[in-house]
Amino acid sequence: MSFHLLYREAPGNPWFSWQYVRDNSDTILGALREHASLTAQAVLLAALIAIPLAVVAYWFRALAGPILALSGVLYTVPSLALFAFLAPLLGIGTTTVLVGLVLYALLLIIRNALAGLNQVPAEVRDAAEGMGYGRLGRLIRIDLPLALPGILTGLRLATVSTVALVTVGVLVGHGGLGQLILGGFRNNFFKAEIMVGTVLCVVLALVLDLILAGIGRLLTPWTARGRTR
Repeated sequence: MSFHLLYREAPGNPWFSWQYVRDNSDTILGALREHASLTAQAVLLAALIAIPLAVVAYWFRALAGPILALSGVLYTVPSLALFAFLAPLLGIGTTTVLVGLVLYALLLIIRNALAGLNQVPAEVRDAAEGMGYGRLGRLIRIDLPLALPGILTGLRLATVSTVALVTVGVLVGHGGLGQLILGGFRNNFFKAEIMVGTVLCVVLALVLDLILAGIGRLLTPWTARGRTR
């Protein structure tokens, strides 16, 4: 499906047009679905990698610095340069986009998950050890549940950041709503197309953030009780 449908509206070139939305609804919905799918896949994959790395950094303090430093270096690489580097190695496709998005999300999740783990009170850890919990048992029963607010914060930040970064995937043909934004620039700066892509990116980020915030309230009801005191 082409995302560069030529469109002419008279008179003028407004920033928003219901006629453009109606005439291109399939294209817009397809771009939105791809954007949401890439975001969800990237954040999930990043969490599956980042949370174990945060646990390793929590258990072995000497590794915390190198893990944070490496993920920090990856986060500072310009997105255009990273996708340009990955494309020849992985080819043009969703794999390239996902790898780039996962690399950018690692730092946000690792840093917040590690901060959450480090905030587990020492007396709680000592009590768990006194009750006979081993390292793994304490992690599952005590550390991770208490660190859940920090982990969810990292996931929320990574999700919002990933929604924005997906648009750069247009360089390798899979940029979701970025296809609309770039298409608008290529189509004689067609403002309506650019605006629709931009607004939907913002709305998607807000909706996903609210969903994660709601999940956080359900999973950590004690934090809400603490705020009401």
